[in-house]
Amino acid sequence: MANDFTPGTIYLEDLEIGMSRSLSKVITDKDIEMFAEVSTDHNPVHLDADYAAKTMFKGRIAHGMLSAGLISAVIGEQLPGHGTIYLGQSLKFLAPVRPGDEVVAEVKVVAIDHARRRVTLETTCSVGDTTVIKGEALVLAPSRN
Repeated sequence: MANDFTPGTIYLEDLEIGMSRSLSKVITDKDIEMFAEVSTDHNPVHLDADYAAKTMFKGRIAHGMLSAGLISAVIGEQLPGHGTIYLGQSLKFLAPVRPGDEVVAEVKVVAIDHARRRVTLETTCSVGDTTVIKGEALVLAPSRN
């Protein structure tokens, strides 16, 4: 995982519309196998090359929620960071992620409700120039007060 940042917190009082953070990770066979074990999702499109070759994807793909989990990592580690509480997340899966793909997860502040400590974030995951997931998160941001 590319970690060109110091994990921590950007407090509500310091957040600004347009702020963004991201991370990248190459999705490996081991990642897919471990996610299958943790989630108990053993769909053969993720794990069985022969089965997956006969699907519309023509090969194995990663679990969508594995890539979406990278969004959670950005939110929990960078923006807003430690102490952030997820309130909701919408996701649209637009394209498959395959073993060996480098996924870039990005989070961008689009609205701030200071009175309620709520922050709306645009969330995306991309592989190269292809957006594979897009959505929106609502979080409760940590505050100094």
